[in-house]
Amino acid sequence: MKDDRQPEAILKLARQFMESRILLTAAELNLFTLLDDGPSTAEGLAGRLHADLRGLTILLDALAAMDLIIKQEDNTYLTTVDAAAFLSDKSPRSVLPMVLHAVHLWESWSGLTDKIRPAQSMETESSVARNADELQAFIGAMHVIGVPLAQKIVTAVGPGKAKNLIDIGGASGTYAIAFLRAAPEMTATLFDRPAVIPIARERLAESGMLSRVRLVAGDFYRDELPGGHDLAMLSAIIHQNSPAQNVELFQKVHRALVSGGRVIIRDHVMDPLRTRPKAGAIFAVNMLVNTKGGSTYTFAEMRKGLEEAGFIKVRMLGVGEQMDALVEAFKP
Repeated sequence: MKDDRQPEAILKLARQFMESRILLTAAELNLFTLLDDGPSTAEGLAGRLHADLRGLTILLDALAAMDLIIKQEDNTYLTTVDAAAFLSDKSPRSVLPMVLHAVHLWESWSGLTDKIRPAQSMETESSVARNADELQAFIGAMHVIGVPLAQKIVTAVGPGKAKNLIDIGGASGTYAIAFLRAAPEMTATLFDRPAVIPIARERLAESGMLSRVRLVAGDFYRDELPGGHDLAMLSAIIHQNSPAQNVELFQKVHRALVSGGRVIIRDHVMDPLRTRPKAGAIFAVNMLVNTKGGSTYTFAEMRKGLEEAGFIKVRMLGVGEQMDALVEAFKP
């Protein structure tokens, strides 16, 4: 690679379908025509469409982030002049029929791989082996993307006097390694699913950090976290959870920390209208379709959950346009 930006450029290209799918779904729901009738709340539109309110709100916020509609301070939505002109079926200049045609193209293009390599009726390898290979490849790709970000975040966080880090959902140890390099006297616990632990062990051994890391297999949805730590890292975790799941997780983190310990959360942090950063609004749609209750959250929502779990001194440690905003909180 010629520079560190190349992986992100490739991933940006791979994810361009997300904004397209948001537009296509809005067209299928005829949202631009409905908003051409006048401003409306998500509740009002959900009633007219017999739609799920949570899902529709996330979609509307993403459309506002894409500047296809406008979200006002009173949480009403209205169409933009351009959207009304080209996406409302009331407009003589509407291209809505062509956008709806693209919905059918989406369906046919989704079969492109099978056109090139027809699906086999008999699988040539077991699902278990394939899933293990996919997990290792995915975590490896996360490490490639995460290395430069981890250095930036460790600098922003500052290990301070922390001696015992717990990296929750730590994957192959990208953040644990960065913290350990910055703080030579620190040790770490990496907590992740059993299938991930061998991958982490290999990565930590390659980095020369294995002797300073305790590997603990578990599931933070079911299991308690090991205790005795003065620094906890939740990197790209909370977006996959509902607010209630996050409170439960924060409570477990609270119990895993000693008095005076702190937790660092890396994730999208949304503005109060939930339309900025744009990447966060679009990622909320990703969570809508891939999790039961996940989303991206505002600082106020994160602070509420952390305080409910017993944390104090909750503050923004760093803002970011991608998934690189930081929130800090302390156990009394």
